[in-house]
Amino acid sequence: MTAHVQHLPHALGDHTVLATGAWLKNAACVCIGGEVHWSPLHGNLDDPAHCVALDTSVAALVEAAARAGRPVRAIAHDLHPDFYSTRVALEWGERLGVPTVAVQHHHAHIGAVAAEHGLSEHVVGLALDGVGLGTDGAAWGGELLEVAPAGWRRLGSFTPLALPGGDVAAREPWRMAAAALHALGRSDEIDQRFAAAVGDSAARTVGVMLARSRNCPPSTGAGRWFDAAAGLLGVCLRQRTEAEAAIALERLASGYLDAHEAPDVADLWQVTDNGELDLRPLLAELLTLADAGEAARGAAVFHLALAAALAHWATLAAQGRSVLLGGGCFANRLLAAHLRTSLATRGVRTHMPGTVPCGDAGLALGQAWVAAYDPQLRAMLATAPRIRS
Repeated sequence: MTAHVQHLPHALGDHTVLATGAWLKNAACVCIGGEVHWSPLHGNLDDPAHCVALDTSVAALVEAAARAGRPVRAIAHDLHPDFYSTRVALEWGERLGVPTVAVQHHHAHIGAVAAEHGLSEHVVGLALDGVGLGTDGAAWGGELLEVAPAGWRRLGSFTPLALPGGDVAAREPWRMAAAALHALGRSDEIDQRFAAAVGDSAARTVGVMLARSRNCPPSTGAGRWFDAAAGLLGVCLRQRTEAEAAIALERLASGYLDAHEAPDVADLWQVTDNGELDLRPLLAELLTLADAGEAARGAAVFHLALAAALAHWATLAAQGRSVLLGGGCFANRLLAAHLRTSLATRGVRTHMPGTVPCGDAGLALGQAWVAAYDPQLRAMLATAPRIRS
């Protein structure tokens, strides 16, 4: 049974597209013209019960399309080949005899915004989240994209940070703070800053891992920069729940800004010649504030500097085009508000999710939008023979 039907009359073309969503906060949908039939929110697909729920939902979405006389013509899924949602898409593609389309995670985030707002022109997208598989096989998540219905390209990314220990770094912000120290050439401070809180052995081991680049895959994920900031400021060293560090950082920053004038955040970033947004100067400023016992001011500086840096970065690329904001980091109201205000003062139009979740729960819509406009798929469907039901 579908959770609800959303009417987006300008979102997609004539072909019915099923999309199986992401790994985290999974939800699937089927787009039938201007109607988006959503499944319930299943949750993360590391839980077998959630995988079973996805199976049930996809079958119901396929049946709903068939009952409407608009059978599924294509199936979209995440680029990651090992996601359970990807396997479900491939299995149903084989069962129905329809093509499947792999959609890069951050392209889909921007596609979801375009679909909700009925956009079909060239746009610039800022996709900010924790992680999604990039086309180069690396972990992306702080991306500046150029997106059109018929294609996209990556214009730039955040400067990568190492993930000491891989996925565990996303659960322990102190590791990202250690990675930040390493990126600043200050690895010798890891022990003195974190050993008392996490143990001598853990701090020393992470320092060695970073020095030897061992089990430290790079990530451009914006969420990891929030973790690094929270760790450097001592706001959160270990997370018990998803985005705990980022939420605590936002709360602290909002409280500071309610009671103080906004601090000056000029010159705390740079855009490199290859399009990277380098926030290492901001990290150095956070360390200075942490050492002065000004964690709340540091949280405010982080948010304001990040918003200003993103606005500058996006404006360089926009050149009269709208900027779309997608990805789970835009659940942060403080960041989103300051970024949109800063872009507006530069004369840049913005769009962000309103009725569709900004994070992975809304990703299926973006997958369907990308697939519906894919030129190869459209050519294939235009000449396709009868589809099996």
